[in-house]
Amino acid sequence: MTKKTKIILLAVLALLIAGMIFFPSIKRLFSPKEQSPQQTSAAQGRSARSRLPLNVNTQVLEYETLNDMFRTRGFLLPDEEVDLSFETSGKITDIYFKEGAAVQKGQLLAKVNDKPLQAELKKIESQMPLAQERVKRQEALLKKDAVSQEAYESVATELEKLKADVELVKARIAQTELRAPFDGIIGLRQVSEGAYASPATIVSHLTKISPLKIEFSVNEKQADDIKPGTKLQFTLDGSMKTYQAEVYAVETNLERQTLTLKARAYYANADKKLKPGHSVAIETNIREISNTLVAPAISIIAEMGRDIVYVYRGGKARRVEVKKGLRTASSVQILSGLQQGDTLITSGVMQLRDGLAVEIADLQ
Repeated sequence: MTKKTKIILLAVLALLIAGMIFFPSIKRLFSPKEQSPQQTSAAQGRSARSRLPLNVNTQVLEYETLNDMFRTRGFLLPDEEVDLSFETSGKITDIYFKEGAAVQKGQLLAKVNDKPLQAELKKIESQMPLAQERVKRQEALLKKDAVSQEAYESVATELEKLKADVELVKARIAQTELRAPFDGIIGLRQVSEGAYASPATIVSHLTKISPLKIEFSVNEKQADDIKPGTKLQFTLDGSMKTYQAEVYAVETNLERQTLTLKARAYYANADKKLKPGHSVAIETNIREISNTLVAPAISIIAEMGRDIVYVYRGGKARRVEVKKGLRTASSVQILSGLQQGDTLITSGVMQLRDGLAVEIADLQ
């Protein structure tokens, strides 16, 4: 045996002895750690729970009626309103209205000084009898061919001028009177007797609140559905009472920035309890679809361009692709994929997968 062979044999023998010494430690290092009884029990519990059916809520589908409701907000407007002012200038001599009172169309509300005009009217009217007598005399003479046609027409023209002057002064006197242009409720007065008023002076504000107008906007989707004659209902903030109104006018063009269409409705407001300026919640039933299947919107999952629902069949969740129709705030019309009597799963849909074991918590 050569020296080199002896060295090799000694090296192999040394490796075998080292392996025998360190093998138990190496085995413990690479073998799985032993679990305590508590850890083993917890792991078994988790495994058991993972095998339990998922509790879900369901709905048995039946044919029903689906209402397409249009909802928006609007505000109340007076039927008519105007700032009251005189047509002429002068000192206010009389104020006849009571603030906040109802007034009738044509009722005299206030007046400015018209004494100079009354005097002018009296002067002109005093000339009328003489002018009328001249015309009568000239007419009698004309019939006898005692005067010319020109002479008669001259006195007749003078009479007509006096009549025109009377009408002109009366019109100027009427401008000194402030009268109600329509029935309504007059507001607070802004002037006092003795003040000098001009056409720019606001005396008060007149508002007609019976009926009231409701103004609101319609989006382009419902632009063809809201039209004159459409019935709607509205409520005021903080009140549960419902009021009925009817659309009477709709704008012809959509607003470019908002792509909405303005519309107005009438509310009778016979008792005059509602006041202009209130914000209101409006809704109307645009159309009604009878005998259709309806699913809660929360039960439908949009997935890769498809609409998916899960139904309960034999203790399992089964995946079904559906086709949607009309959609409301909380419900969706189902056109295909489901049938009457199917048990639709309505909760926990994001946790479901096809074939997952489920348990119905409350069968509706």
